[in-house]
Amino acid sequence: MSEASAKRTESETCAKTAHICVVGQGYVGLPLSVAFADAGHEVLGYDIDENKIVTLSGGTDTTGDLGDDAVAESGVDFTTDAARIAEADYVILTVPTPVDEMKNPNLAFIEGAARTVGEHVSPDTTVVLESTVYPGVTRDVMGPILEAESGLTVGEDLFLGYSPERLAPGTDRTLQEVVKIVSGSDDEVLADLAALYESIVDAGVYRAPNIETAEAAKVTENVQRDINIALMNELSIICDRLDLDTKEIIEAAGTKWNFHTYHPGLVGGHCIPVDPLYLAHGAERAGYQPKLILQSREINEYMPKHAAELTLKALNRQGKVLRNSRLLVLGLAYKPNVGDIRTSEVKGVVNALAEYDVEVVGHDPHADDDAMREYFGIEVQAELSLSGFDGVVLATPHDEFADLDVEMMAAALNDDPVLVDVLGALNEDEAVSAGFAYERL
Repeated sequence: MSEASAKRTESETCAKTAHICVVGQGYVGLPLSVAFADAGHEVLGYDIDENKIVTLSGGTDTTGDLGDDAVAESGVDFTTDAARIAEADYVILTVPTPVDEMKNPNLAFIEGAARTVGEHVSPDTTVVLESTVYPGVTRDVMGPILEAESGLTVGEDLFLGYSPERLAPGTDRTLQEVVKIVSGSDDEVLADLAALYESIVDAGVYRAPNIETAEAAKVTENVQRDINIALMNELSIICDRLDLDTKEIIEAAGTKWNFHTYHPGLVGGHCIPVDPLYLAHGAERAGYQPKLILQSREINEYMPKHAAELTLKALNRQGKVLRNSRLLVLGLAYKPNVGDIRTSEVKGVVNALAEYDVEVVGHDPHADDDAMREYFGIEVQAELSLSGFDGVVLATPHDEFADLDVEMMAAALNDDPVLVDVLGALNEDEAVSAGFAYERL
Protein backbone atom coordinates (compact mmCIF):
# COMPACT_ATOMS: atom_id res chain seq x y z
CA MET A 1 0.00 0.00 0.00
CA SER A 2 1.38 3.43 -0.92
CA GLU A 3 1.87 6.06 1.75
CA ALA A 4 -0.93 8.17 0.26
CA SER A 5 -3.30 5.18 0.12
CA ALA A 6 -2.54 4.37 3.72
CA LYS A 7 -3.28 7.97 4.63
CA ARG A 8 -6.70 7.77 2.94
CA THR A 9 -7.51 4.45 4.63
CA GLU A 10 -6.58 5.79 8.06
CA SER A 11 -8.69 8.92 7.54
CA GLU A 12 -11.86 6.84 6.87
CA THR A 13 -13.20 9.93 5.13
CA CYS A 14 -16.16 8.28 3.45
CA ALA A 15 -17.24 6.49 6.64
CA LYS A 16 -18.08 9.87 8.12
CA THR A 17 -18.45 13.07 6.14
CA ALA A 18 -16.77 13.27 2.76
CA HIS A 19 -16.12 16.39 0.73
CA ILE A 20 -17.42 15.56 -2.74
CA CYS A 21 -17.47 17.58 -5.94
CA VAL A 22 -19.79 16.35 -8.69
CA VAL A 23 -18.77 17.78 -12.07
CA GLY A 24 -21.83 18.20 -14.28
CA GLN A 25 -25.31 18.86 -12.91
CA GLY A 26 -27.45 17.19 -15.54
CA TYR A 27 -29.67 14.11 -15.48
CA VAL A 28 -26.86 12.06 -13.90
CA GLY A 29 -24.94 14.55 -11.81
CA LEU A 30 -27.82 16.29 -10.08
CA PRO A 31 -29.43 13.16 -8.58
CA LEU A 32 -25.98 12.03 -7.47
CA SER A 33 -25.25 15.37 -5.80
CA VAL A 34 -28.57 15.39 -3.98
CA ALA A 35 -28.17 11.77 -2.84
CA PHE A 36 -24.71 12.39 -1.38
CA ALA A 37 -25.90 15.57 0.34
CA ASP A 38 -28.93 13.80 1.77
CA ALA A 39 -26.56 11.16 3.19
CA GLY A 40 -24.74 13.84 5.17
CA HIS A 41 -21.76 14.50 2.91
CA GLU A 42 -20.58 17.98 1.97
CA VAL A 43 -21.33 18.30 -1.72
CA LEU A 44 -20.19 20.81 -4.28
CA GLY A 45 -22.30 20.71 -7.45
CA TYR A 46 -20.11 22.13 -10.23
CA ASP A 47 -21.25 23.04 -13.74
CA ILE A 48 -20.03 25.49 -16.38
CA ASP A 49 -23.59 26.57 -17.22
CA GLU A 50 -24.19 29.73 -15.18
CA ASN A 51 -27.93 29.80 -15.87
CA LYS A 52 -28.30 26.23 -14.65
CA ILE A 53 -26.37 26.94 -11.45
CA VAL A 54 -28.47 30.03 -10.74
CA THR A 55 -31.64 28.01 -11.27
CA LEU A 56 -30.46 25.14 -9.07
CA SER A 57 -29.29 27.52 -6.36
CA GLY A 58 -32.80 28.95 -6.34
CA GLY A 59 -34.21 25.51 -5.56
CA THR A 60 -35.56 24.60 -8.99
CA ASP A 61 -35.01 21.11 -10.37
CA THR A 62 -33.65 21.56 -13.91
CA THR A 63 -34.11 17.88 -14.79
CA GLY A 64 -37.73 17.43 -13.74
CA ASP A 65 -36.87 14.08 -12.15
CA LEU A 66 -36.28 15.00 -8.50
CA GLY A 67 -38.71 17.81 -7.76
CA ASP A 68 -37.96 21.34 -6.61
CA ASP A 69 -38.23 20.50 -2.91
CA ALA A 70 -35.58 17.80 -3.16
CA VAL A 71 -33.13 20.25 -4.72
CA ALA A 72 -33.98 23.15 -2.41
CA GLU A 73 -33.68 21.05 0.74
CA SER A 74 -30.60 19.06 -0.28
CA GLY A 75 -27.94 21.46 0.91
CA VAL A 76 -25.85 21.00 -2.26
CA ASP A 77 -23.53 23.96 -2.79
CA PHE A 78 -23.97 24.73 -6.50
CA THR A 79 -21.14 26.66 -8.16
CA THR A 80 -19.40 27.58 -11.41
CA ASP A 81 -16.14 28.31 -9.57
CA ALA A 82 -13.71 25.61 -10.73
CA ALA A 83 -11.14 26.65 -8.11
CA ARG A 84 -13.37 25.15 -5.44
CA ILE A 85 -12.69 21.67 -6.81
CA ALA A 86 -9.59 21.84 -4.59
CA GLU A 87 -11.86 21.46 -1.55
CA ALA A 88 -12.94 17.95 -2.52
CA ASP A 89 -11.68 14.57 -1.34
CA TYR A 90 -13.60 12.97 -4.21
CA VAL A 91 -14.31 14.46 -7.63
CA ILE A 92 -16.95 12.65 -9.70
CA LEU A 93 -17.27 13.38 -13.41
CA THR A 94 -20.77 13.03 -14.91
CA VAL A 95 -20.35 14.54 -18.36
CA PRO A 96 -21.86 13.50 -21.72
CA THR A 97 -20.14 10.96 -23.98
CA PRO A 98 -21.84 11.31 -27.39
CA VAL A 99 -20.64 10.17 -30.81
CA ASP A 100 -19.61 12.44 -33.67
CA GLU A 101 -21.05 12.62 -37.18
CA MET A 102 -18.96 9.60 -38.17
CA LYS A 103 -20.37 7.65 -35.17
CA ASN A 104 -17.02 7.63 -33.42
CA PRO A 105 -16.79 8.30 -29.66
CA ASN A 106 -16.53 12.00 -28.84
CA LEU A 107 -14.50 12.29 -25.64
CA ALA A 108 -14.26 16.08 -25.74
CA PHE A 109 -16.41 16.53 -22.63
CA ILE A 110 -14.34 14.07 -20.61
CA GLU A 111 -11.09 15.61 -21.80
CA GLY A 112 -12.29 19.14 -21.02
CA ALA A 113 -13.58 18.17 -17.58
CA ALA A 114 -10.34 16.30 -16.83
CA ARG A 115 -8.30 19.38 -17.71
CA THR A 116 -10.42 21.55 -15.44
CA VAL A 117 -10.21 19.08 -12.57
CA GLY A 118 -6.49 18.59 -13.10
CA GLU A 119 -5.86 22.33 -12.85
CA HIS A 120 -7.46 22.51 -9.41
CA VAL A 121 -7.36 19.07 -7.81
CA SER A 122 -5.59 18.64 -4.47
CA PRO A 123 -3.19 15.80 -3.57
CA ASP A 124 -4.72 12.59 -2.21
CA THR A 125 -7.95 13.10 -4.15
CA THR A 126 -9.83 10.30 -5.90
CA VAL A 127 -11.30 11.19 -9.29
CA VAL A 128 -14.20 8.99 -10.38
CA LEU A 129 -15.67 8.81 -13.87
CA GLU A 130 -19.37 7.90 -14.22
CA SER A 131 -19.79 8.57 -17.94
CA THR A 132 -20.21 5.66 -20.34
CA VAL A 133 -16.96 4.90 -22.19
CA TYR A 134 -15.15 2.06 -23.92
CA PRO A 135 -12.70 0.05 -21.79
CA GLY A 136 -9.49 1.97 -21.12
CA VAL A 137 -10.72 5.57 -21.19
CA THR A 138 -10.54 6.18 -17.42
CA ARG A 139 -6.96 4.99 -17.12
CA ASP A 140 -5.58 5.85 -20.57
CA VAL A 141 -7.38 9.10 -21.42
CA MET A 142 -8.58 10.75 -18.21
CA GLY A 143 -5.60 9.69 -16.08
CA PRO A 144 -2.83 11.21 -18.22
CA ILE A 145 -4.73 14.51 -18.56
CA LEU A 146 -5.15 14.74 -14.80
CA GLU A 147 -1.44 14.05 -14.29
CA ALA A 148 -0.36 16.58 -16.92
CA GLU A 149 -2.54 19.36 -15.54
CA SER A 150 -1.97 18.71 -11.83
CA GLY A 151 1.63 17.55 -11.70
CA LEU A 152 0.43 14.68 -9.50
CA THR A 153 1.00 10.98 -10.12
CA VAL A 154 -1.81 8.46 -10.36
CA GLY A 155 -1.30 5.76 -7.75
CA GLU A 156 0.85 7.93 -5.51
CA ASP A 157 -0.93 11.18 -4.77
CA LEU A 158 -3.90 10.96 -7.13
CA PHE A 159 -6.33 8.05 -7.47
CA LEU A 160 -8.81 6.87 -10.09
CA GLY A 161 -12.17 5.15 -9.98
CA TYR A 162 -14.94 4.24 -12.36
CA SER A 163 -18.57 3.76 -11.33
CA PRO A 164 -21.02 3.88 -14.25
CA GLU A 165 -24.38 5.59 -13.87
CA ARG A 166 -27.30 3.20 -14.25
CA LEU A 167 -30.32 5.51 -14.03
CA ALA A 168 -33.35 4.70 -16.18
CA PRO A 169 -35.48 7.81 -16.82
CA GLY A 170 -39.20 7.17 -16.97
CA THR A 171 -39.07 4.26 -14.51
CA ASP A 172 -39.73 4.10 -10.78
CA ARG A 173 -36.22 2.90 -9.94
CA THR A 174 -34.14 5.55 -8.20
CA LEU A 175 -30.40 5.86 -7.77
CA GLN A 176 -30.73 4.25 -4.35
CA GLU A 177 -32.52 1.20 -5.74
CA VAL A 178 -30.04 0.09 -8.40
CA VAL A 179 -26.86 -1.86 -7.56
CA LYS A 180 -23.83 0.37 -8.16
CA ILE A 181 -20.82 -1.04 -9.98
CA VAL A 182 -17.65 0.34 -8.38
CA SER A 183 -13.99 0.00 -9.38
CA GLY A 184 -10.72 1.62 -8.37
CA SER A 185 -7.13 1.95 -9.51
CA ASP A 186 -6.04 -0.32 -6.64
CA ASP A 187 -7.66 -2.43 -3.92
CA GLU A 188 -7.52 0.34 -1.31
CA VAL A 189 -9.21 2.83 -3.62
CA LEU A 190 -11.86 0.23 -4.48
CA ALA A 191 -12.64 -0.39 -0.80
CA ASP A 192 -12.77 3.34 -0.14
CA LEU A 193 -15.12 4.07 -3.06
CA ALA A 194 -17.32 1.09 -2.24
CA ALA A 195 -17.86 2.50 1.26
CA LEU A 196 -18.58 5.93 -0.19
CA TYR A 197 -21.25 4.68 -2.61
CA GLU A 198 -22.72 2.33 -0.02
CA SER A 199 -23.64 5.43 1.96
CA ILE A 200 -26.21 6.35 -0.73
CA VAL A 201 -27.15 3.13 -2.54
CA ASP A 202 -29.57 0.93 -0.59
CA ALA A 203 -29.28 -1.87 -3.16
CA GLY A 204 -25.57 -2.16 -2.44
CA VAL A 205 -22.47 -2.06 -4.61
CA TYR A 206 -20.73 -4.55 -6.86
CA ARG A 207 -16.95 -4.44 -6.57
CA ALA A 208 -15.52 -4.93 -10.06
CA PRO A 209 -12.01 -6.46 -10.16
CA ASN A 210 -10.62 -3.56 -12.19
CA ILE A 211 -11.63 -0.33 -13.90
CA GLU A 212 -11.72 -1.81 -17.40
CA THR A 213 -14.17 -4.52 -16.34
CA ALA A 214 -16.51 -1.89 -14.92
CA GLU A 215 -16.26 0.18 -18.11
CA ALA A 216 -17.03 -2.87 -20.27
CA ALA A 217 -19.91 -3.95 -18.03
CA LYS A 218 -21.71 -0.65 -18.49
CA VAL A 219 -21.64 -0.70 -22.29
CA THR A 220 -22.50 -4.41 -22.30
CA GLU A 221 -25.78 -3.73 -20.50
CA ASN A 222 -27.05 -1.59 -23.36
CA VAL A 223 -25.39 -3.60 -26.13
CA GLN A 224 -27.42 -6.59 -24.99
CA ARG A 225 -30.66 -4.60 -25.12
CA ASP A 226 -29.78 -3.13 -28.52
CA ILE A 227 -29.11 -6.56 -30.02
CA ASN A 228 -32.24 -8.14 -28.57
CA ILE A 229 -34.45 -5.28 -29.74
CA ALA A 230 -32.79 -5.44 -33.17
CA LEU A 231 -33.73 -9.11 -33.41
CA MET A 232 -37.37 -8.25 -32.73
CA ASN A 233 -37.22 -5.31 -35.14
CA GLU A 234 -35.89 -7.54 -37.89
CA LEU A 235 -38.60 -10.06 -37.05
CA SER A 236 -41.21 -7.32 -37.44
CA ILE A 237 -39.86 -6.43 -40.89
CA ILE A 238 -39.95 -10.10 -41.90
CA CYS A 239 -43.48 -10.45 -40.56
CA ASP A 240 -44.60 -7.47 -42.59
CA ARG A 241 -43.26 -9.14 -45.75
CA LEU A 242 -44.90 -12.46 -44.83
CA ASP A 243 -48.19 -10.86 -43.76
CA LEU A 244 -47.80 -12.25 -40.22
CA ASP A 245 -48.48 -10.62 -36.84
CA THR A 246 -45.27 -9.94 -34.89
CA LYS A 247 -47.06 -9.62 -31.56
CA GLU A 248 -48.84 -12.94 -31.97
CA ILE A 249 -45.57 -14.68 -32.86
CA ILE A 250 -43.81 -13.28 -29.80
CA GLU A 251 -46.71 -14.31 -27.56
CA ALA A 252 -46.64 -17.84 -28.96
CA ALA A 253 -42.85 -18.14 -28.64
CA GLY A 254 -43.05 -16.74 -25.12
CA THR A 255 -44.92 -19.80 -23.90
CA LYS A 256 -41.59 -21.64 -23.75
CA TRP A 257 -39.93 -21.25 -20.36
CA ASN A 258 -36.53 -20.13 -21.66
CA PHE A 259 -37.72 -17.59 -24.22
CA HIS A 260 -36.62 -14.02 -23.41
CA THR A 261 -39.36 -11.58 -24.32
CA TYR A 262 -38.41 -8.37 -26.13
CA HIS A 263 -40.54 -6.26 -28.43
CA PRO A 264 -39.86 -4.22 -31.58
CA GLY A 265 -39.66 -0.45 -31.28
CA LEU A 266 -37.85 2.80 -31.97
CA VAL A 267 -34.51 2.79 -30.16
CA GLY A 268 -33.71 6.34 -29.07
CA GLY A 269 -32.07 7.94 -26.06
CA HIS A 270 -28.58 8.74 -24.92
CA CYS A 271 -27.53 5.19 -24.02
CA ILE A 272 -28.76 2.29 -26.13
CA PRO A 273 -28.07 3.90 -29.54
CA VAL A 274 -24.64 5.16 -28.39
CA ASP A 275 -23.09 2.58 -26.07
CA PRO A 276 -22.75 -0.15 -28.73
CA LEU A 277 -20.71 2.27 -30.84
CA TYR A 278 -18.36 2.83 -27.90
CA LEU A 279 -17.80 -0.89 -27.41
CA ALA A 280 -17.39 -1.38 -31.16
CA HIS A 281 -14.77 1.38 -31.20
CA GLY A 282 -12.92 -0.23 -28.32
CA ALA A 283 -12.98 -3.57 -30.15
CA GLU A 284 -11.69 -2.00 -33.35
CA ARG A 285 -8.84 -0.38 -31.43
CA ALA A 286 -7.91 -3.87 -30.31
CA GLY A 287 -8.00 -5.17 -33.90
CA TYR A 288 -11.43 -6.82 -33.99
CA GLN A 289 -14.38 -5.82 -36.18
CA PRO A 290 -17.61 -6.51 -34.22
CA LYS A 291 -20.15 -7.57 -36.84
CA LEU A 292 -23.23 -8.40 -34.73
CA ILE A 293 -23.11 -5.18 -32.70
CA LEU A 294 -22.87 -2.96 -35.78
CA GLN A 295 -25.49 -4.89 -37.75
CA SER A 296 -27.91 -4.56 -34.84
CA ARG A 297 -27.34 -0.81 -34.84
CA GLU A 298 -28.05 -0.73 -38.57
CA ILE A 299 -31.35 -2.55 -38.12
CA ASN A 300 -32.49 -0.31 -35.27
CA GLU A 301 -31.54 2.83 -37.17
CA TYR A 302 -33.74 1.67 -40.05
CA MET A 303 -36.88 1.32 -37.93
CA PRO A 304 -38.10 4.96 -38.14
CA LYS A 305 -38.21 4.57 -41.92
CA HIS A 306 -40.04 1.24 -41.57
CA ALA A 307 -42.61 2.83 -39.24
CA ALA A 308 -43.13 5.60 -41.79
CA GLU A 309 -43.58 3.01 -44.56
CA LEU A 310 -46.28 1.28 -42.53
CA THR A 311 -47.99 4.64 -42.13
CA LEU A 312 -47.87 5.34 -45.86
CA LYS A 313 -49.30 1.89 -46.62
CA ALA A 314 -52.16 2.53 -44.21
CA LEU A 315 -52.94 5.87 -45.86
CA ASN A 316 -52.93 4.26 -49.29
CA ARG A 317 -55.19 1.48 -48.06
CA GLN A 318 -57.72 4.08 -46.95
CA GLY A 319 -57.57 5.82 -50.32
CA LYS A 320 -55.78 8.91 -49.03
CA VAL A 321 -53.71 11.13 -51.32
CA LEU A 322 -50.36 11.38 -49.51
CA ARG A 323 -49.62 15.01 -50.31
CA ASN A 324 -53.07 15.97 -49.03
CA SER A 325 -52.89 13.85 -45.89
CA ARG A 326 -52.58 15.28 -42.40
CA LEU A 327 -51.40 13.18 -39.43
CA LEU A 328 -51.14 13.78 -35.69
CA VAL A 329 -48.13 12.18 -34.01
CA LEU A 330 -48.72 11.48 -30.33
CA GLY A 331 -45.58 11.25 -28.22
CA LEU A 332 -42.35 12.73 -29.55
CA ALA A 333 -40.02 11.94 -26.64
CA TYR A 334 -37.54 9.08 -26.97
CA LYS A 335 -39.34 6.84 -24.45
CA PRO A 336 -42.62 6.77 -22.52
CA ASN A 337 -43.12 9.11 -19.56
CA VAL A 338 -40.07 11.30 -20.16
CA GLY A 339 -39.86 14.71 -21.81
CA ASP A 340 -36.45 14.33 -23.50
CA ILE A 341 -36.70 14.71 -27.28
CA ARG A 342 -33.03 15.30 -28.10
CA THR A 343 -32.31 11.76 -29.31
CA SER A 344 -35.82 10.68 -30.21
CA GLU A 345 -36.11 8.33 -33.19
CA VAL A 346 -39.60 9.73 -33.77
CA LYS A 347 -37.79 12.46 -35.68
CA GLY A 348 -36.84 9.88 -38.31
CA VAL A 349 -40.50 8.92 -38.70
CA VAL A 350 -41.52 12.56 -39.11
CA ASN A 351 -38.77 13.23 -41.65
CA ALA A 352 -39.62 10.14 -43.69
CA LEU A 353 -43.29 11.16 -43.87
CA ALA A 354 -42.31 14.69 -44.89
CA GLU A 355 -40.48 13.26 -47.91
CA TYR A 356 -43.92 12.26 -49.24
CA ASP A 357 -45.40 15.68 -48.40
CA VAL A 358 -47.53 14.27 -45.60
CA GLU A 359 -48.33 17.08 -43.16
CA VAL A 360 -47.39 16.15 -39.60
CA VAL A 361 -48.46 17.83 -36.35
CA GLY A 362 -47.12 16.71 -32.98
CA HIS A 363 -48.36 16.54 -29.41
CA ASP A 364 -46.49 15.43 -26.31
CA PRO A 365 -47.67 16.19 -22.75
CA HIS A 366 -44.16 15.71 -21.32
CA ALA A 367 -41.99 17.71 -23.74
CA ASP A 368 -41.59 21.46 -24.14
CA ASP A 369 -43.66 22.77 -27.07
CA ASP A 370 -41.09 25.29 -28.29
CA ALA A 371 -38.31 22.72 -28.12
CA MET A 372 -40.42 20.27 -30.15
CA ARG A 373 -41.16 22.87 -32.82
CA GLU A 374 -37.47 23.63 -33.20
CA TYR A 375 -36.21 20.04 -33.07
CA PHE A 376 -38.82 18.40 -35.30
CA GLY A 377 -39.65 21.39 -37.50
CA ILE A 378 -43.39 20.79 -37.27
CA GLU A 379 -46.49 22.37 -35.81
CA VAL A 380 -47.13 21.33 -32.20
CA GLN A 381 -50.40 21.19 -30.28
CA ALA A 382 -50.43 22.47 -26.72
CA GLU A 383 -53.78 20.74 -26.13
CA LEU A 384 -54.79 17.50 -27.82
CA SER A 385 -57.26 17.91 -30.68
CA LEU A 386 -58.02 15.26 -33.34
CA SER A 387 -60.21 17.37 -35.57
CA GLY A 388 -59.07 17.73 -39.19
CA PHE A 389 -56.58 14.84 -39.24
CA ASP A 390 -56.58 11.74 -41.45
CA GLY A 391 -55.03 9.63 -38.76
CA VAL A 392 -52.86 9.25 -35.69
CA VAL A 393 -49.37 7.86 -35.18
CA LEU A 394 -48.99 6.80 -31.56
CA ALA A 395 -45.19 6.90 -31.52
CA THR A 396 -44.40 7.14 -27.80
CA PRO A 397 -47.15 5.71 -25.57
CA HIS A 398 -47.03 7.93 -22.50
CA ASP A 399 -49.36 6.94 -19.66
CA GLU A 400 -51.59 9.86 -20.65
CA PHE A 401 -52.46 7.99 -23.88
CA ALA A 402 -53.30 4.65 -22.24
CA ASP A 403 -57.01 5.41 -21.99
CA LEU A 404 -57.55 6.71 -25.51
CA ASP A 405 -60.98 5.68 -26.75
CA VAL A 406 -60.52 4.49 -30.32
CA GLU A 407 -64.20 4.94 -31.19
CA MET A 408 -64.12 8.57 -30.03
CA MET A 409 -60.87 9.04 -31.91
CA ALA A 410 -62.33 7.67 -35.13
CA ALA A 411 -65.38 9.90 -34.76
CA ALA A 412 -63.23 13.00 -34.29
CA LEU A 413 -60.91 12.29 -37.23
CA ASN A 414 -61.65 12.55 -40.94
CA ASP A 415 -63.42 9.67 -42.67
CA ASP A 416 -61.50 6.41 -43.14
CA PRO A 417 -58.77 7.24 -40.61
CA VAL A 418 -55.48 5.43 -40.00
CA LEU A 419 -53.95 4.45 -36.65
CA VAL A 420 -50.28 3.53 -36.54
CA ASP A 421 -49.76 2.21 -33.04
CA VAL A 422 -45.97 1.84 -33.19
CA LEU A 423 -45.50 -0.19 -29.99
CA GLY A 424 -48.92 -1.84 -29.99
CA ALA A 425 -50.21 0.00 -26.92
CA LEU A 426 -53.87 0.05 -28.01
CA ASN A 427 -56.31 -2.76 -28.81
CA GLU A 428 -56.12 -3.66 -32.49
CA ASP A 429 -59.52 -5.35 -32.69
CA GLU A 430 -61.24 -2.33 -31.19
CA ALA A 431 -59.38 -0.01 -33.56
CA VAL A 432 -60.36 -2.02 -36.63
CA SER A 433 -63.97 -2.20 -35.45
CA ALA A 434 -63.95 1.58 -35.09
CA GLY A 435 -62.98 1.91 -38.75
CA PHE A 436 -59.23 2.43 -38.54
CA ALA A 437 -56.65 1.05 -40.90
CA TYR A 438 -54.42 -0.23 -38.10
CA GLU A 439 -50.66 -0.87 -38.23
CA ARG A 440 -47.96 -1.59 -35.65
CA LEU A 441 -44.43 -2.94 -35.68
